[in-house]
Amino acid sequence: MGNSESVPQPPPPTRSISRRERRMPREQAPVTTFDEKFDALKIDHAETKPTERVIFPSDNSEHVDAAGTEQYVRQLLKDSKNRLGLSALSSNNPAAVLEKPSSVIRDTQFFNLKIPHEGSPVTNQRSSGRCWIFAACNVFRIAIMQKYNIKSFELSQAYLFFFDKVEKANYFLESILDTVDEDVDSRLIGALMASPVGDGGQWDMIVNLVSKYGIVPQTLYPDSWNAQNSSVMDSILTRTLREDGLKLRALKAKSASSEEIVKTKESMMQDIVRVLTLCLGPPPSADKKFTWQFYDSSNNFKTVSLTPIEFADTTHVKKFICLVNDPRNDYQRLLTVNNLGNVWDGRPVTYVNVDKSVLKDACVAMLKKGLPIFFGSDLGLTKAQRLLTGESQMTHAMVLTAVHLDEDNKPVRWRVENSWSDSAGTDGYFVMSDKWMNEFVYQAVVDPSVVHKDVRDVLKQKPKVLPLWDPMGALA
Repeated sequence: MGNSESVPQPPPPTRSISRRERRMPREQAPVTTFDEKFDALKIDHAETKPTERVIFPSDNSEHVDAAGTEQYVRQLLKDSKNRLGLSALSSNNPAAVLEKPSSVIRDTQFFNLKIPHEGSPVTNQRSSGRCWIFAACNVFRIAIMQKYNIKSFELSQAYLFFFDKVEKANYFLESILDTVDEDVDSRLIGALMASPVGDGGQWDMIVNLVSKYGIVPQTLYPDSWNAQNSSVMDSILTRTLREDGLKLRALKAKSASSEEIVKTKESMMQDIVRVLTLCLGPPPSADKKFTWQFYDSSNNFKTVSLTPIEFADTTHVKKFICLVNDPRNDYQRLLTVNNLGNVWDGRPVTYVNVDKSVLKDACVAMLKKGLPIFFGSDLGLTKAQRLLTGESQMTHAMVLTAVHLDEDNKPVRWRVENSWSDSAGTDGYFVMSDKWMNEFVYQAVVDPSVVHKDVRDVLKQKPKVLPLWDPMGALA
């Protein structure tokens, strides 16, 4: 979402298995879980009390003493554990060395509450930050697969990606014109310039795109290389828009006419659309019918002719609401983020802030209705402290498709559909412990019918406005 992109890391290389090894009975491989990482980096200060002042001289606690620091390094390496750590960490990726082994829960890919239809195939966002678009499309496709009785189906993520870039470019330029009274080195202008057209997004941005442009099958607008590897295209767009932003500010500063500003902005937007068209390909028209041909589950040949807007009718995208768990702010409170969006004057990014128990109960209720859930998460601090210090924010969107409940109907673990291909996790799915969900899941998009009226009534409030750089302004 927003300034941070959720680009998957490539899986570690696999080794070949000899014929002899294959004949040997082996235990089932542990299922990948979302567990806390890097416990080895946590320092228990109660066990590391310095015996003497070394780094700071006795008469000065403000400045580092070079000789004292060198002495401490020598002292540090007298410990065999630290020498072992030096050998391992200096020649390897610390993330691989320090990662806590995932806890193995037996039968973790079995759940007593699961939606009847999961999407297929497992999708792959590749080297792009489009997880939010993939998560939304993975939610939408289930209803389409049921409606048309098909076993495997994928929506075009690139179609929404194209128009999101167009809309974000316009949103950025309008925001620049709207903030000309701000100093160019102000925090707000800096935040706008930081990522004018990043890959990430939020649920309400999906609502804006689907409402205006609809959706299409992937076969009609497949991924180009630049959709799968977006960084070079993004850098071109970002550099262009930053220059354009400064030009618009200069025009406003010299009191240029509205006509000149509109004409200049038109030229700027044409440049953006040209880059996107050449990099991603020309997309289908939102208001013209496309022809989609496919075989259904009974191998019957089918033809569908609809506009992208008509094809999106199955999504009911506007009725869903976004719950978040932000312990910094009051619960039962409506939140929004200033200067955050994609479609200018479109649906604003809004969150209903609730206790984590309300969020989880709503997720369970959604699964009982057979509905998948779009959710946002982060890959000693409490959740509130992590948000306050910027340590954690919503940076990745995925889909919940199942939960395992204990005898008291309390969640134990959750099944997560990711968009990192079927080589990640277990055939593309991960298991998330309920403890991990409590700490790192911030958002869930649900049908209003699964929450109490007092939660729905929060939508009637005037929202509390958070600044653009707030962690709640992060985009998956």
